[in-house]
Amino acid sequence: MIGVSLMGLMERLYRAARRSKFLVTVQFNGQSVAVGFTAPDESVLDGLVRSTDYTIRYPTSELPALAPGHTLTIEGIAYTVRDVRAVGDGTERIASLSRV
Repeated sequence: MIGVSLMGLMERLYRAARRSKFLVTVQFNGQSVAVGFTAPDESVLDGLVRSTDYTIRYPTSELPALAPGHTLTIEGIAYTVRDVRAVGDGTERIASLSRV
């Protein structure tokens, strides 16, 4: 019973973030889902090159089938899912992405 109420809580938090324009829309398998998207730059090769580590954070219930190898679109740019990890109790996930 607690898991059900936590799932509802996570979805409510994401709905509030979407209304506040903190999220972006992902297109995946014909559905649109609001997710947290980060693209921080990091220096690699002793500062000679900049690399970007793309990730999305989302409620598990919104994209339960998302898995490595899948392709999704964010703001017209295609990304491939590299890894998906559960966060905390599993009601939220983080997916690592790479540009196609």
